[in-house]
Amino acid sequence: MLNLKKNTAAALCALIAEKYPAATLTAEEILDMLEYPPDKAMGDLALPCFRLSKSLRRSPMEIAKTLAEGISLPELASVEVQGGYLNFRVDGTAFAKRVVGEISEKGEKYGSPMSGVGKTVVLDYSSPNVAKPFHIGHLGTTVIGHSLKLIHEFAGYRCVGINYLGDWGTQFGKLIVAYKKWGDKAAVEEKGVDELVALYVRINNEIKAEEDASAAGADGVKSSPLADAARAEFKKLEEGNEENIALWKWFVSVSLEEYEKTYRQLGITFDSYKGESFYTDKMPAQVQKLRESGLLKIDDGASIVDLEPYGMPPCLILKRDGSTLYPTRDIAAAVYRKQTYAFDKAIYVTSAAQSLHFAQWFKVVELMGYDWYGQLVHVPYGTVSINGAKLATRTGNVILLKDLFAEAIARVYEITKEKHPDPAECAAIAEKVGVGAIVFYYLSNNRMRDINFMMEDALSFDGNTGPYVQYTYARTCSVLEKADRNAVMTDAPLGEREMELAKALSRFPERVEAALAESEPSLITRYILDVCAAYNGFYHDCSILSCEDASVKQSRVALTAATSRVLKTALHLICMQSPEKI
Repeated sequence: MLNLKKNTAAALCALIAEKYPAATLTAEEILDMLEYPPDKAMGDLALPCFRLSKSLRRSPMEIAKTLAEGISLPELASVEVQGGYLNFRVDGTAFAKRVVGEISEKGEKYGSPMSGVGKTVVLDYSSPNVAKPFHIGHLGTTVIGHSLKLIHEFAGYRCVGINYLGDWGTQFGKLIVAYKKWGDKAAVEEKGVDELVALYVRINNEIKAEEDASAAGADGVKSSPLADAARAEFKKLEEGNEENIALWKWFVSVSLEEYEKTYRQLGITFDSYKGESFYTDKMPAQVQKLRESGLLKIDDGASIVDLEPYGMPPCLILKRDGSTLYPTRDIAAAVYRKQTYAFDKAIYVTSAAQSLHFAQWFKVVELMGYDWYGQLVHVPYGTVSINGAKLATRTGNVILLKDLFAEAIARVYEITKEKHPDPAECAAIAEKVGVGAIVFYYLSNNRMRDINFMMEDALSFDGNTGPYVQYTYARTCSVLEKADRNAVMTDAPLGEREMELAKALSRFPERVEAALAESEPSLITRYILDVCAAYNGFYHDCSILSCEDASVKQSRVALTAATSRVLKTALHLICMQSPEKI
């Protein structure tokens, strides 16, 4: 519909200039006014002339009547005046021929706005904390981030995916103490990150027990010898102690090996795994720049940037002991990425709980005089809870993604094994559909919505689910397997079902542009459901392969081929695979 809207806007612009010479409206302004009627009985496209009344100094009804008498386009079957609205109906055959022809011509590029050609975007997403499990709480940043990368690539951007690993911090002091006290190398090699998590949970429980058993000191803080030991071990790590450095590198390696298994299931690769530790030697230069610019202030021993004039709390740059904090590392990382990749946009996909943090250090970057501060974009998303309970690595209250995927895959395998007796084939289908079910469940929601993760809902295969849309795609493949894939639309009249499908397919470019502009993958997910509903209605009501009219049959096969192409592209944009058989 985007092309039709643009053509209609251009025709209306020319007509308005002819009928109302004093008018200064552009085609772009008219395009923004065009809308889809809420009731299809009112037409396929509408122009509310109320918005033209003031600039044209005429009543909406008069404007609508004048424009209705002069507008003419090949794809418009009729133009009607209803109140102050100008309602357009498309010519089914001409419209569908143009849409299907465009999809056939452009193939996998259909729907791409190509607005990113010659531009670079850096995307920081997933970024799990090393030696901690990859759980359902990481699903948001991972699939939203990768979907945004795929959408940007589709739009022509050069994309750099960065996994900013949480591979530095006091938690490593805890883990080193735990490993030295209770760890076993063979157990870590056998169980991987699961064993590291067990050690991390154990030492946190032990620290809490020590604190609970101690009396509060003069400063009101309870003591823990284990906590003190952890801080000492991390200090040794920062100072380059060989034993601790070796342990730290091992913990990182063990963790990455585990994470890569999940990334492979999701079809995700990264261009960089530079984590927090990479920027330890790059922070002093930025701290010095802050000092020299007079932005740093001392507050109770800590170094801060005062952001009160901008309605925000101070941004902490250095602790009392001179150690750095997250904003310091993020600023250093942003400067390095700008110098390395010359990005036009840098996107950070994290929980909405970090919105203030990003607003603060973005403002600091601006105050430091970096003229690219406006290219920094935070894409927040809502929280995930499990049956209403918050996730917490320290207590072990998590659902691991590998376990979630395994359960989904097992359920699909049981469903499909009767239809696919070959175990290898069945296993391949089960993995694509099982993992897809989880991804689709998550990306069906607006990213800002908080999700209370319910296992049964996520793994349901009824209704508007991942398996449903993948099955619809497989259905198009099944039809095309028995038909002429090169069929083209004919001049045969189209029924309502065919027209609804053609209109659904035509909206793909608009949905891609909206998803790109709003950083919202769920717009693609909901679009996929619209196309599936339109195709399945068409499939059930219109005979395709058994159609006796050769001209009609060819048009219906061409519509099926176009649907298959669009669904494959759209599923790819939300990190889902497209199995041709289910």
